[in-house]
Amino acid sequence: MVRVYDLAHCRAGDKGNTSNISVVAYSEAAWRVLSEQLTPERVMTAYGHIAKGPVRRYDLPNLRALNFVIENALGGGVTRSLRQDMHGKSLSSLMLTIELPGHNEETP
Repeated sequence: MVRVYDLAHCRAGDKGNTSNISVVAYSEAAWRVLSEQLTPERVMTAYGHIAKGPVRRYDLPNLRALNFVIENALGGGVTRSLRQDMHGKSLSSLMLTIELPGHNEETP
């Protein structure tokens, strides 16, 4: 089973109670897998224990990147949250753990 970690790197940002996570593929082959398999539904499943959603995905094919906007994910936002990571910077690490079915380690 391949994880996002095997195919891309991530960066996270925040605005209010919304987390913004970019996934940037390492290669064209990785981009094809990610654009097919890393759906908003799969992301919402991974973040469901901390986010109420919705999740929107924006494709940036010229950059081989996906941008996920996850609403209601930061405990009310920086000024309201009691979470240790109020900005949600560590949420990109969670994105990297998502497993993508139907792919093994030889096929990126």
